[in-house]
Amino acid sequence: MYIGTAAQQNGIKLRNYFKQPGNANVAEDVVKGLTANEKYIPSKYFYDARGSQLFEQICRLPEYYLTRMEMELLKRFAGTLTRNFRHGDLVELGSGANWKIRMLLDAMSPSDRATVHYVPVDVSESAVVASANELAHLYRELKIVPLVADFTRDLDRIPRHGPRLIFLFGSTMGNFDEDDTREFLQTLAGNLEPGDRFFVGLDMVKPVEILEAAYNDSQDVTAQFNKNILLVLNKRLGGNFDPNDFDHLAFFNESGERIEMHLRAKRPLTAEFEIMDFAVSLEEGETIRTEICRKFRPESIEATARESGLRVAEWYTDAYAWFSIAEIVPD
Repeated sequence: MYIGTAAQQNGIKLRNYFKQPGNANVAEDVVKGLTANEKYIPSKYFYDARGSQLFEQICRLPEYYLTRMEMELLKRFAGTLTRNFRHGDLVELGSGANWKIRMLLDAMSPSDRATVHYVPVDVSESAVVASANELAHLYRELKIVPLVADFTRDLDRIPRHGPRLIFLFGSTMGNFDEDDTREFLQTLAGNLEPGDRFFVGLDMVKPVEILEAAYNDSQDVTAQFNKNILLVLNKRLGGNFDPNDFDHLAFFNESGERIEMHLRAKRPLTAEFEIMDFAVSLEEGETIRTEICRKFRPESIEATARESGLRVAEWYTDAYAWFSIAEIVPD
């Protein structure tokens, strides 16, 4: 495990970090998803280096309001969220790009940052190493402990050096269904100690036309991002998916109050995975769901938090209540 500062490492690439053995979990997830009655691939596999780059492009698209609104909230409240925080762990779950955490780090004084361990947690080795390396040079006083792991499974593997501020940005929790959300919060509750705080970004329910436009951009960047998940599986598992065999599909499911993203097969096809001797066949028009993006109401999150032994201590939101950051603490 790497623990150090940029001054200590003197520009050497970060090589030593906790690393989750990857392909066994990927294979298990893929077999489970692609043999389900309604086929799916977990959305966490969007994020190799190219997937992260495409998502950064999505965040700059005019239709994609989520990142702009979250960044505005962080700019407004960063000092409040980090006030008096020192001698602890600043944990970012699903870290990816680092511009959001930089807003929090910039709100802290250099002397406070010097007492903090920043722990970026992500399944993408390339993303977490590149981000940690960049931050090490921007904040030379900061101690960085990169962790390559799946935070939905490995919360208990996150190192602890003191009280924690844990952040889950970008409405990532919207990718969980109701059962997964409850399970995640229950696991989180078991890993929180008195004084720890968890901050989660939540996209709130709003008009359908605004929601659907955010996932069907005019430049088709979201379509490229959606199809990239197939390339990630090809690389990880020796698959032979051809992204050109699929159309991008995204729509609002009103009964579930969620956006669904799918890949729809243009023709009958079979994809094989050499590493695990597995194949999947699809009919023309059949879909693979790649993401759900649940949209929230305050009362639903507060109820789920209570069921998990937690409580919402504070809401930070914009004037239209389109996007919120909820502060969740042990009850």
